[in-house]
Amino acid sequence: MKRLDGLSGYPLSPVDLIRFGIIASLTLLCFIIITYSLLRNLGTIYAQLFYFPLIYATYFYPRKGLYLAGACAVVYECFAYLFIFPDTGGMVLVTVQALLFVCISALVAYFSEKINTSEVHNRNIVEKSPMGIILFDKNDFTIRLTNTRLEHMLGYTAEDLAGMTFPELLSSNEEKERFARSVASGEEIRSFETVFLTREKEPAWVNLSWNRITENLMSCTVIDINKFRLAKLAADKIDAQYKQVTDSLPTCIVIIRDQMIVYANPSFEVFSGYTPEELLGRDPLSLVHPDDQAGFLESFHLAETGSPLPGRSAINLVIKSGKIQAATLFFSRILQDGSPSVLINLVDIPEQESGKGRALQDKKQRGIIGTFAYELRTPLQPIMGYINLLMSDPETYGVTEETRVILDRCAKSVDRERQIINQMLELSVIDTGKISLEYSVFSVPVLLKSIIDSGGYAADADITMDVPPDLTFDADKNKILTVLDTMISNAVKYSTPPRKVHITYRSSPNDTMHRLSIRDNGIGITDARLDEIFEPFPVPDSGKTLKFDKIGLSLAIAKKYIKMHGGYISVDSILNLETTFSIHIPKERPSGVEYDGT
Repeated sequence: MKRLDGLSGYPLSPVDLIRFGIIASLTLLCFIIITYSLLRNLGTIYAQLFYFPLIYATYFYPRKGLYLAGACAVVYECFAYLFIFPDTGGMVLVTVQALLFVCISALVAYFSEKINTSEVHNRNIVEKSPMGIILFDKNDFTIRLTNTRLEHMLGYTAEDLAGMTFPELLSSNEEKERFARSVASGEEIRSFETVFLTREKEPAWVNLSWNRITENLMSCTVIDINKFRLAKLAADKIDAQYKQVTDSLPTCIVIIRDQMIVYANPSFEVFSGYTPEELLGRDPLSLVHPDDQAGFLESFHLAETGSPLPGRSAINLVIKSGKIQAATLFFSRILQDGSPSVLINLVDIPEQESGKGRALQDKKQRGIIGTFAYELRTPLQPIMGYINLLMSDPETYGVTEETRVILDRCAKSVDRERQIINQMLELSVIDTGKISLEYSVFSVPVLLKSIIDSGGYAADADITMDVPPDLTFDADKNKILTVLDTMISNAVKYSTPPRKVHITYRSSPNDTMHRLSIRDNGIGITDARLDEIFEPFPVPDSGKTLKFDKIGLSLAIAKKYIKMHGGYISVDSILNLETTFSIHIPKERPSGVEYDGT
């Protein structure tokens, strides 16, 4: 491989020494042959032999070659005159030949100078180019030529690159295959982003463009875009972290651009009752009560222009269930993806005003319930013991078959009451805010299968799963087991024959949350009751749409366990058709978040 260097002269080098030796040897050989032919009077003088050293010299050293041509012409003419004098015709012929030496050497020198000047010009252009340049063979990808810009970019020397092929610069086998396919297509490529490896094996993003110079030789320009790509990756990381923070905030956040909702965090989804698919692209005005739409638009337009604006209070919103919910809205002008947008922070007014008093009242009530549950469990233990004793030895205690059936029913009822009391105690412990999570990475499909097998749910319903076999959660395995067991148990219990339960997982690589859904074909839940089913002691309605564990303790516990993980549970239901419970938990462990029991 030849390296491009600027030519400011002809410094002495090993190559120059070799050339000088060749020129001197050829010139001396010519004089010896000429002298021998003259001495022997052979008749023919081989003057044309001088063209070999002269043309060679003037090609590589145009001006110095002319000096050599003049010297050779003079020496040759003197030698010839000495031997052929007084032959006038011979002397004229020698003179003409001597002049031809100089003329032909001058022509060669002229065209060599032109070629060298053009080459120097092109080399200077290439050498001073802000882009790296590579010439490589299309067939075997051997690197034929590079400039210093490329060498500095990658940290290689010209000697390093001389023994390499183009694909060796690429960072991975996938990039090598992609590059080879592009070259084989025969098309000129104008923008080919890839990653080179520097001499220190550090990745370097570059943009390539190439075209064919000859049948087999390709010219490729290399633009360094590493800083740009690293900055973009850093910006993407910051955006992902910002999204993770906003997704985890308990405050409702909505971003509006071009009169459409482009982002809503999970808190707003829970507040409004709408799914992300229903919110994205929606006109925010459709969520505002008609009486407050004018005030909302006024605040929104002020925020769009960047005018200072206090929080707009008492805006009535219409949530999915049809209820009217008052909220305080704070408008801010932001840039999202480089476009002007409006960010709205929403605070639920009733929750804001009565949250503290209700929290104190709930805490007191939970303490009473916990004490009550503990006192109830104490007498249940001996009752269960006596029943088991009678059923274990019916002959000794004179238990008849009819009595055994009654005792069996009693045992089931007592066990059911014991489970309810244990759930009340568990709920009471959760509400203290002192319970902790024991994180571990576990397989979700394996956990689901163990729940279905141990609960015998497959015998009561047709359960299908659409869950990736390698799906894992980083969470508290035992608590997630409790939540999933509750969801699957309810789905099986409240499905209608033929009972069908479908478990699905949906999440894209850009999502910060896992989403595991369990759908049944049951009785459904009315919109008005969706929020109530997670309350510990809901008031039953007169219909069939609310029977979940009678007093709803399992769902209340499930909701609190998921909230401890920084997630939430959403419900979508179509009355008399189906209900879908979806568990949303973060893919990464929340840091610095403590559960307060609320």
